[in-house]
Amino acid sequence: MKAVILAAGKSTRTYPLTLSIPKVLLPIANKPLLQHNLENLEGSVDEAILIVGYKREMIEERFGSNFKGIKLTYAEQKDQLGTDHAVLPAEGHVKGRFIVMNGDDIYNRSNIKDVIDFNYSLLVEKVKDPGRFGVWVTEDNKVKDFAEKPKEFISDLANCGLYVLDDRIFDEIKKLKKSERGEYEINEAINAFAKYQDVNCVVSNNRWLSVGYPWSLLEVNEKLLGEMKDSDIQGKVEPNATIKGNVWVGKETVIRNGAYIEGPVIIGDNCSIGPNCYIRAFTSIGSNCRVGNAVEIKNCIIMDNTKIGHLSYFGDSIVGSNVNIGGGTIVANIRHDNKNVKTYVNGNLTDTGRKKFGTVIGDNVKTGMNTSIYPGRKIWPEKQTSPCQVVDKDLK
Repeated sequence: MKAVILAAGKSTRTYPLTLSIPKVLLPIANKPLLQHNLENLEGSVDEAILIVGYKREMIEERFGSNFKGIKLTYAEQKDQLGTDHAVLPAEGHVKGRFIVMNGDDIYNRSNIKDVIDFNYSLLVEKVKDPGRFGVWVTEDNKVKDFAEKPKEFISDLANCGLYVLDDRIFDEIKKLKKSERGEYEINEAINAFAKYQDVNCVVSNNRWLSVGYPWSLLEVNEKLLGEMKDSDIQGKVEPNATIKGNVWVGKETVIRNGAYIEGPVIIGDNCSIGPNCYIRAFTSIGSNCRVGNAVEIKNCIIMDNTKIGHLSYFGDSIVGSNVNIGGGTIVANIRHDNKNVKTYVNGNLTDTGRKKFGTVIGDNVKTGMNTSIYPGRKIWPEKQTSPCQVVDKDLK
């Protein structure tokens, strides 16, 4: 069995994070998205064909030609024209049955094993708001039809982007025309395939973790950290530091006196944490990071090589790599009126659905001391703020 993993997209919805790196390399629980899926494919496939495009060299450099016994083959999608078009580069690399999966969602081992149990299948999840999703209409648990974001209820089985197909799907892909969105949709090819071949719908066990927006990273990070069952301290914890709950600390990391860490928390290698800081639950801190005196971090993803200066506060936020946060930088993560935080995505003001959401900061940003950042505001890579600057709109 082989797996085809779609990892070519640019992902403008996750800007500014994906201006610097492909989406499949964004870290959750201190592992790239793609790594989570490769780990969960272990034992089920012997080769994964990675469909790459945007910044493909970064993916190839990170993963090479083999991952824990899974051979990695790269096929390029030169033009990103939709999921259907993305599968075509795999033609010639697969024969017979194979798995297709989105590279920027996370599927657990049981999801993968459940779909493989059928000759041909796809993963669905029951949702309360099917109008936001592509949905499958079924009969006796088999595919009968597909609709993209239906205005009227026809099914509550949302498409999860995990399929078991065979090489006949390439013929169906080549017959299709562009959708109303101007893309080639793999679900339309599967719908045609299902007219002559039974395709089973497998209902997810609530472990399909979709990463559509920056705040989705926080939600999935919280889910994965919440499953930690123990602590693993490989670094040094000074005598007057406190660790409570499940906490992982990497090699050569020092937790300094007065630091209070409230798990679940993951901290990478070669970090300096504290003194006198407060790291709260559901926080992931990458490797080679520095967290200064009297810093508080809550429910955040902090990427590699980032420094957060003294007297700063970050809540419900994502901070990229090689960022330098000046002392006294404060992120507001809740509105005064207690309404959901909204943020701009591709020029449209979008409701995050969250009461608490702070900032998204791209790679190589520097903030001046005492910078203040409004809820939902983003800072693009390479940007700088002045001392005491108030970031009340996206800084591009």
